[in-house]
Amino acid sequence: MAKIFWVEDQLHWIEKFQDVLKNADLDGVQNELQIYKYSESARQQIALTKKNEGPDIALLDAKMNGNDQAGFAVSKALLDKWPDLPIIFFSEHSGTAIEKEAISEYQVTDFIAKHQKNIEQVLCWRLKACIRQKAISAGNNTVKKGSILVSGGLKMDLDTWEVYWNGVRLMNPDNPKRPLAPTPRKILRCLVERSPRPVTTWQVAEFLDVEPDGYSYATYRQHIKTLRRSIDKADGGQGLFIEACKSGSGISNCGDKGAYSWKKI
Repeated sequence: MAKIFWVEDQLHWIEKFQDVLKNADLDGVQNELQIYKYSESARQQIALTKKNEGPDIALLDAKMNGNDQAGFAVSKALLDKWPDLPIIFFSEHSGTAIEKEAISEYQVTDFIAKHQKNIEQVLCWRLKACIRQKAISAGNNTVKKGSILVSGGLKMDLDTWEVYWNGVRLMNPDNPKRPLAPTPRKILRCLVERSPRPVTTWQVAEFLDVEPDGYSYATYRQHIKTLRRSIDKADGGQGLFIEACKSGSGISNCGDKGAYSWKKI
């Protein structure tokens, strides 16, 4: 789920795009959309929001209620609090001095014209690209090099499904002579490819192509324990990887919603 902070003063645009934004496939879960019609209310909300509870991306109208600087005031408030936040200006005023000012002076990530062909698809593409770039900048990136999936010390061969941690092959933690079982490896791939977004029990069931209603959180959790132990053994078996997971790195628990995420170490 991505938190989208949207400031738009015209109701017809809100009606046109709010369902698109809520359902944009950014991580497989319906997004949380916060809509503000005025620059002042948006800035007030920014001031009240805790720093660790900020949005994942902001979508701002440039000119609001006759004020050419309204969007810029919001973007400044956002970046003062969350300097790495991706900001997209979503405006009717493309190709104008407003777009030039946004790009050259206000550190915005992108500027999208509302009046263009296939605007719904374009908007979703750009949102997804901005969120991915944020993850890369934060060091949570996952890189595919040919048929190799790489994230920090983890490497997975997508042809053979063999997995390595800092060059050591992952094995069954209860029988070091046998490789890690296929299901934990598939779950690990799902987590790494969707990093840093959490993966719910329902999502992992879809990825494994099993019936979601019959796939329990207890089963998911058991595979996560196996993965953590396998990586820890490859890491020397001192419990350091498991401790890192408890601290929010590696394979971390995402609250009480039956979800886990991969965060590169």
